[in-house]
Amino acid sequence: MKKVSLLALGAGFLASLAFTPEPVLAQDSTLEIVKNRGILRCQVGTPAPGFYALSDDGKWSGFDVENCRAVSAAIFGDPDKIEYQSVTSAVRFTAMANGESDMLSRTTTWTLFRDTQLGLDFTTVNFYDGQGFMVTNDLGVNSSMELAGATVCVLTGTTTELNLTDYSRTNNLDIQPVVFEDSNVRDSTFFSGGCDAITNDKSSLASTRAKAPDQSIFTILPETISKEPLGPVVRQNDSQWNDIVMWSLFAMINAEELGLNSGNVDEMKANSANPEVKRMLGVEGDLNKGLGLEPEWAYNIVKMVGNFAEIYEEHMGPKTVMNIPRAGSVNDLWTKGGLMYSPPFR
Repeated sequence: MKKVSLLALGAGFLASLAFTPEPVLAQDSTLEIVKNRGILRCQVGTPAPGFYALSDDGKWSGFDVENCRAVSAAIFGDPDKIEYQSVTSAVRFTAMANGESDMLSRTTTWTLFRDTQLGLDFTTVNFYDGQGFMVTNDLGVNSSMELAGATVCVLTGTTTELNLTDYSRTNNLDIQPVVFEDSNVRDSTFFSGGCDAITNDKSSLASTRAKAPDQSIFTILPETISKEPLGPVVRQNDSQWNDIVMWSLFAMINAEELGLNSGNVDEMKANSANPEVKRMLGVEGDLNKGLGLEPEWAYNIVKMVGNFAEIYEEHMGPKTVMNIPRAGSVNDLWTKGGLMYSPPFR
């Protein structure tokens, strides 16, 4: 696996910020390009716990990284034929539109503007989130409504920055944004007292807190001020590629619902009498044909990456530094009161 340098990418991206997004696909589809290249170029964020972490030996892991691995497993039968591209929020969409990346999987909010005016398509949601605020305990603040006149660290070029402005105006708080392009600089500034508070999606605030030397001195305030549906993104005008990325995520969600996991999928493939299990795992039918993949594409995802519960608990659950319980939340299965739902495999 190869980590693409943020600095190396940045120069090309910054030079093309004025570029009006146009479809980059010519004769070859994205699937053909990826197959011929022999590797998937998947865009993630700058290293952070939970969603996309980078180990000392250069290995990526995390909740959003698993979307990349699922697509790689579906295409190649190998979850690790990936070139990870680590980019900042400010240049992520340009990187997609100009063809640098095949897909984006990095805590990106689905909005009307982004879905219709950037030459991109949002596939589906892998994490339902909302924006909040984090403060140090000694600030003596228990609610975001007490942040009148406060300085707040925020990333530029994000829905977070826009939501902060709206929230301040709506509630007459006169919040003073302190904007950054790099999340690590933002976080270090907040940790050193350069801002009264920091704002982001609540899951990302948990990730930021996990990086602190002493997590106990920080509190995430109770209010949630926005809707932040997060999920993988592809370029427009390639419906087959959109379907591959979208149904790779659905495969993990549906596997959980059907009771399939990385440990039992071989036994279920051989012995299950459930027709949907048989169709999904390629034992019966030809659901793979429209995707242009091999019959065992979904089996490979479950076997090599896992079902949705497995990846959630490994990277986001109570036993991780993120400590975000899933049970009873909107990120639980629809059968358990949540919003996670896969269309039928039929």
